[in-house]
Amino acid sequence: MTHQLKDGGQVLNVGMLARVEGEGGMHIEIKDRQVVDVKLNIFEPPRFYEGFLRGRKYTEPPDITARICGICPVAYQSASTEAMETICRIETTPEIQLMRRLLYCGEWIESHALHIFMLHAPDFLGYESVLEMAKDYPDVVQMALRLKKAGNDLMELVGGRAIHPVNVKVGGFYRMPTVAELEALRPDLARGVEDSLAAVELVAGFDFPDMEQDYTYVSLRHPDWYPLERGTEIVATSGVRFPVAEIPQHIEEFHVEHSNALHARFDGATYFVGPLARYSLNFDQLTPRCQEAAVKAELGETCRNPFKSIIVRTIELAYAFEEAVRIIDQWRDGHPPSVPVAPRAGEGVGASEAPRGTIWHRYRIDDDGVIQDAQIVPPTSQNQASIEADLRLAAQQWVDLDDHSLTHRCEEAIRNYDPCISCATHFLDLRVVRDGAGKPADAGAGS
Repeated sequence: MTHQLKDGGQVLNVGMLARVEGEGGMHIEIKDRQVVDVKLNIFEPPRFYEGFLRGRKYTEPPDITARICGICPVAYQSASTEAMETICRIETTPEIQLMRRLLYCGEWIESHALHIFMLHAPDFLGYESVLEMAKDYPDVVQMALRLKKAGNDLMELVGGRAIHPVNVKVGGFYRMPTVAELEALRPDLARGVEDSLAAVELVAGFDFPDMEQDYTYVSLRHPDWYPLERGTEIVATSGVRFPVAEIPQHIEEFHVEHSNALHARFDGATYFVGPLARYSLNFDQLTPRCQEAAVKAELGETCRNPFKSIIVRTIELAYAFEEAVRIIDQWRDGHPPSVPVAPRAGEGVGASEAPRGTIWHRYRIDDDGVIQDAQIVPPTSQNQASIEADLRLAAQQWVDLDDHSLTHRCEEAIRNYDPCISCATHFLDLRVVRDGAGKPADAGAGS
């Protein structure tokens, strides 16, 4: 909704954003053709996951945190298991790590396919929804459903079910899939490689607005592969790099009045996590076919245009399919599904690359394995400040558009991030400060 202020200013207000996961709105004020205020209003109620993790056993976070999101539950399971295994000083086997990576491939496939074709492509093709788009592009939508199903099938086999997997535990899995079960999925995954590489050509042909931001990109990094389920260090385009264990020393969470999700700073500044950051900091770890697809799409080894994130996601989609096929082809039966993990007092950090960007967990447990403190920092919360900066730049850059077109362009700027608002609001910590008479004197929020 757009309306004029008494002083001649203009307000662009979207009460409920479309084609994003969760509940949020957009508020932009313009005066004398200058953007004076921008807010990404996240009003979805907080769900207090960090609060009720305290007092639970160290074995429970993989099952509890998976419920934070139905689209990216594996991201939470991966970060939580790594954190607990770090505390307990446990090394899992290469086979367990490989199967965790395969499960993560399934999540990337289903999540990226959903966003690329169902949520983001309609913006570039001029449709309000994928339902309208399907009338003119039935083959594309059918391909998208096929790709997403391949990811769901992989998650169901390895994780026990496609939504909120139940086969993941601290130390590994309850059960390993067999070669025969994995081979049954291989044809659809192999087809997915070709379909997704063809999709890169499709989305690269979209008409992209000319907009770039010089954010600090932050991502996991691993010396041997493109980061998914884990990395050995955090790297940034600023040149900073450090072990995963040091993440809390560099990332600070803080509360803003208009959001039920905490914002974050990296070394005191706004930063960006997600496909553009992963791609730009790990291009050399992509497969040759994915690198070739990126070159044909004229991306270069670094991409700074947030509207082109749809191309990068499609390249990552192809990578996930290729990686899934590679793992299946080398899998053999007979590997133990888990290693024993005994509790010990300590604090640890785990991180993984969710489809939307780096996610990290920090836990502190006692000698009995009871959780004393928990901190969960998902990508959408970390990206709120950069989303608002993009909104400010987009609104200013296209201020001469009519109200409808400008509002739509700003909504597109938000959808570039594929925000998962439900993930972002799980950690609000409500505090009531009372005065000497016992009356509430102040209320705030923080981590």
